[in-house]
Amino acid sequence: MYQYDSIDRTLVNERVAQFRDQTQRFLRGELSEDEFRPLRLRNGLYIQKHAPMLRVAIPYGLLSSKQLRMLAHIARTYDRDFGHFTTRQNIQYNWPKLEQVPDILADLASVEMHAIQTSGNCIRNTTSDHLAGVAADEVCDPRPWCELIRQWSTFHPEFTYLPRKFKIAVSAAARDRAAVAVHDIGLHIERSASGEISFRVLVGGGLGRQPILGREIRSGVQPADLLAYLEAILRVYNRYGRRDNIHKARIKILVKALGATEFARQVDAEYEANRAFAPRVEAAEIARLQAFFRTQPYAALKDIDVLAGADAPFAAWYRHNTVAHRQSGYRAVFVSLKKPGVAPGDMTSAQMEGVAALAERFSFGEVRVTHDQNLVLADVPQHELRTVHAELSALGLATPNIGTINDMICCPGLDFCGLANATSIPVAAQINERFDDLDYLYDLGQIQIKMSGCMNACGHHHVGHIGILGVDKHGEEWYQITLGGSATNDASLGEVIGPSVAKANVANTIARILDVYVEQRQSAEESFLQTVRRLGIEPFKERVYA
Repeated sequence: MYQYDSIDRTLVNERVAQFRDQTQRFLRGELSEDEFRPLRLRNGLYIQKHAPMLRVAIPYGLLSSKQLRMLAHIARTYDRDFGHFTTRQNIQYNWPKLEQVPDILADLASVEMHAIQTSGNCIRNTTSDHLAGVAADEVCDPRPWCELIRQWSTFHPEFTYLPRKFKIAVSAAARDRAAVAVHDIGLHIERSASGEISFRVLVGGGLGRQPILGREIRSGVQPADLLAYLEAILRVYNRYGRRDNIHKARIKILVKALGATEFARQVDAEYEANRAFAPRVEAAEIARLQAFFRTQPYAALKDIDVLAGADAPFAAWYRHNTVAHRQSGYRAVFVSLKKPGVAPGDMTSAQMEGVAALAERFSFGEVRVTHDQNLVLADVPQHELRTVHAELSALGLATPNIGTINDMICCPGLDFCGLANATSIPVAAQINERFDDLDYLYDLGQIQIKMSGCMNACGHHHVGHIGILGVDKHGEEWYQITLGGSATNDASLGEVIGPSVAKANVANTIARILDVYVEQRQSAEESFLQTVRRLGIEPFKERVYA
């Protein structure tokens, strides 16, 4: 993984000292709330419903065991002994004290971490595939390019105050595991028949109040020109993006207003006009970054029959919580943060310490964060899987539910967030209680439930196979249901099936939807999403509102 140099360390340490001074001035009354707000946001600090919330950047979802141990220390020392992993591959702390936030940032800096640009109208954390470097279907490792974008975008003076927040995702695999279509800029790395890579660029994706899928505006962008082309996109947005209405300020609104063709024309014109002095990505710089993500020192292992003589709990975990690795003799292991009775994405300090220890023993000291609020140990030898399963089980992190409806994405909702209209965590618990038969869940196959407590869509409900949106009706919590969303290669937005349902009826509503699927699927191989697309929503709507 990337290692800080002296410049990185100086920048981060100076930012910590700067924010410590700003916080002390605010606490002394020398800065007003309006003056302090943009300063704290640039350091990942929100004021939520009950307390400040600190969002810590995990670039492209990659952590060392040392960094995960520091996250555990922060949860234990400054919070209520847990952290919440998000769909942006970051971690959030919901209960820090304002006066202690500079101390938290100083602790993060000691392990090459920070909270810079995790909020505010700037370029946020660049995200990527959680299986980068180990997936058999990727054309190259996207992480060096993510690191390039991170370094370019951090403290970029021209894009410090954009019309609205800005998110970039990079995928280099045949299967998009980075949800590039719902980002402000989505990059697909492609490889030609001659072996050269280039970038296909999508722009204007995003969820929230007006969900829109990104549109392709250019393909074949050469590596040397990547940053120049990204700058051209951001200049057009910075120049013409709306600043008069926060709900219409995202780049997706500008792309929709101009049309993708006209937007692409303006970007191309900007790119050509500034090409002579635009930043070029030198091959030496990419080689330097690639050296940080070199292939792990794998042992010469052969694939084995891991399930020979296995008991049922291990077999279920192996089938659902591990995936194939490009290196023979290894598997990638999903650490499920979706145990029933626990808020999705939450992890205690003891669990973080336990996973850090497992990473050190069995996965080269690295841990990844997924978009689905789970973790990954990417490089586990197959002959060690039973040991890893046993230890994850002891930690409460081996629920064999990856890809099932209980592996749901869930925002913190009204329990924590001041913007939410409804709770999410209790509804997740309701769904878990209603669907507690794993054999039934396995028969259903992969179904993604994604839930948000408000229209900001932090839970990505628009692109869930089943989406759940909490709404407020005269002070009561109701939930709107959508079907048919997807955030992968076949990206689509879910369709609302009808009027919202009462909080107490959410799980039963999902049960009726699943009954239609089981009755109408053409075979056990036809997925829920395929059935919804074949039938449309009417059969599901009729059953729900019968």
